[in-house]
Order: sequence, then structure tokens, then C-alpha cells
Amino acid sequence: MNIHEYQAKAVLANYGVTVPKGKVADTPAQAEVIAEEFGTPVVVKAQIHAGGRGKGGGVKLAKTPTEARKYARQIIGMNLVTHQTGHEGKRVKRVLVEQAGKIKTEFYLGVVVDRAASQIVMMASTEGGVAIEIVAARSPELILKEWVDPALGLMPYQARKLAFGLGIPKELTGKAVRLMLGLYKAFMDTDCSLAEINPLVLTEDGDLVALDAKMDFENNGLFRHQDIQALRDFDEEDPTETEASKYDLSYIRLDGNIGCLVNGAGLAMTTMDMIKICGGQPANFLDVGGGASTEQVTHAFRLIMSDPKVKAILVNIFGGIMRCDVIAEGVVAAAKALGLSVPLVVRLEGTNVERGKEILAESNLDIISAVDMEDGAKKVVAAARKAK
Repeated sequence: MNIHEYQAKAVLANYGVTVPKGKVADTPAQAEVIAEEFGTPVVVKAQIHAGGRGKGGGVKLAKTPTEARKYARQIIGMNLVTHQTGHEGKRVKRVLVEQAGKIKTEFYLGVVVDRAASQIVMMASTEGGVAIEIVAARSPELILKEWVDPALGLMPYQARKLAFGLGIPKELTGKAVRLMLGLYKAFMDTDCSLAEINPLVLTEDGDLVALDAKMDFENNGLFRHQDIQALRDFDEEDPTETEASKYDLSYIRLDGNIGCLVNGAGLAMTTMDMIKICGGQPANFLDVGGGASTEQVTHAFRLIMSDPKVKAILVNIFGGIMRCDVIAEGVVAAAKALGLSVPLVVRLEGTNVERGKEILAESNLDIISAVDMEDGAKKVVAAARKAK
């Protein structure tokens, strides 16, 4: 789960991370009032779940309250397109109005899970304000890393090592260490998958301030954090993905035209790869899980059919815990209820496969049978091309 910048800053402030003074405005008039209250130049920042907002025109420096109102009017309601939103962009519904500061130096600081090492790692770089992926690709030697022993947590000496590596003045080392320890504690306490400050700035008056902040949370840990769940903004999420979560379905919309219904994340990824190899484009990732019910399969099918770009559907099931007859019943129920309007290719293998095939055959639906995954991918790609 993602949250907005202003929400992430509020969370980090509770852990001792210094953030600029700011308030959220839903209207241009509110932005002007906030700027008048601060009595200083302010930065008006679009609040969407995406980076690169400045390059897209979503961040403006206002020297007067009148300018703050003008920029807020330009930003609120705009369809902001960044490298993280895709070409469709995201509609801005609010702005963060913050006091502008005098920046001396910018840094990057973040905490992520290093899955290869099975450890949490704190990363820092002198290339603040630049996406860490770009730094990693162009100048990986500029990324400093400290892996954390899960039994000990981030140690002060590790934070000092990062501070020295960044070139932070000696008199600010203590402050930098406290900030890093606070960031790490926030990450751990809230079950984060990412906690990032980019940029972390050294101001001309000698302070370290989180000028921007991003926090992503592990969905499986949210049951422990009702306060974090309350920050969820459904307007920032794909409505189909939100609907899928209600039925414990893992769904991600993609740009292709071949719908995929698969059990197991690994098999789902492999299925999409096979579709690509055969010259097609998957329209979604959809994992119904290992123990889905007929009702869940029906809802999964409904989600796929709700995408107008879908020209054909591939159901690829390897029955272990998941039974092929349950999948078949769900597919038949959904196809009849929704009115199957696109070609449907089904590959079943595993538990109760013969009964599953019987259910499909008895349905009198126009279903294309596949003997294996490659055969299914070839047939669904051909069907999508013909339908298109």
C-alpha cells in the first residue's frame, strides 16, 4: 500500500525526522490562506502516488500568497503525467503547501528489503533528487549501503559510516545518525517495504530536512496497523485492483489484450512470458491462489472481462491444492453470467483434471482446449489476433 508525501512526512516526523512546515490544501483559496499563514515563500506540490511530479509541472515555487493560489489553481484538477504514472497520468485532487528553505546540498536516503541477501539495507547517495534506479544504472559506485543484522537492528556506527560517506559536516553527524535511526525504526515499526527520503537536504542554516518522502507498506502486515490503513487513498488505485483485493485476488492491470487467469504467482509470471514469446501481450497478472473457491474464480473472470482491451482469455491451471473442477465450475458460471464475448482458451492439469474437462465440455460453451502451456499461449495469441 502506498501513501501520499504529506502522509509519509507525518509518519516520519513521529520518529524524529525533520520535515518542512506544511499543510494540505484542497482548493486554491486554502493554498493562499496557508501561504499567508506561513508568511514566507512556499512550494506548492501535487499529491499523487508517483514520482517525477516536478518535471510534469506538479511542483511550483510561490513567492507570494497570490502566486500560491495561482499555482494551486493550475495544479489541482490537472492530469499529471510523469514517468511513473504512464501516459494516462493521474488526476490531482490536493496539493501540499510547504515553507521553502534554502538548500545547500541534496542527498538520497532510503531503506528497502534486499531480497537476495534476505536483509534490510539502508542506502545513501550524494545524488539527491535523482531516482535511485538512474543512479544505480549510471553510477553505482555512488550508492552507499549498510546491511542490517535483523537481531541487532541498524547500529549507530553504521549510520555514522553512511554520514561520513555522504560528506555530512562533523558537527551534524549526531543529527544525521538520529535521523537515520529514526527512519529505520519507522520502517520496522510500520512494516514498510520501502521508506525513502529523496532528497534529504542540508540547509544553509545547518539543518537536515526531509524535503520529500515516500513510504510503501507490506499489505500482509497492514492488519497490525489500523492507523496506516486509514491513510489509504482509493482514488489513487486502479479500481479493478481494489475490487480484486476484496476477494483476496492478486490482480495487476497491464497494457496488452490477452486476459490471464492462473493459479500461483510463479505460474502466472511464466504464463505471461510464454504469451510474450508467442507474440502476444498480456492484459493482466491475475493469481487466484492455491485454494480459490468457485465464487473467487467467478469474480476473477468478471475482473478480466471488465477490461475493454481484452480480446481473448487464457485460463492456465495446474491443480495441486487448487482443484481443476473448481476452476472449471467458476469459469462456466462466469462465462454464462457475463455472456462470453471473446475467445476462451483453457489449459487444465493436475487434481481432478478429468472432471474439470468434463464440466467444460458439458457447458456447451465455445471453449478452445489446450494440452499444455505453450499450446495454450499459441492458441490464445492466434485467437486474439483474429478477434482484433
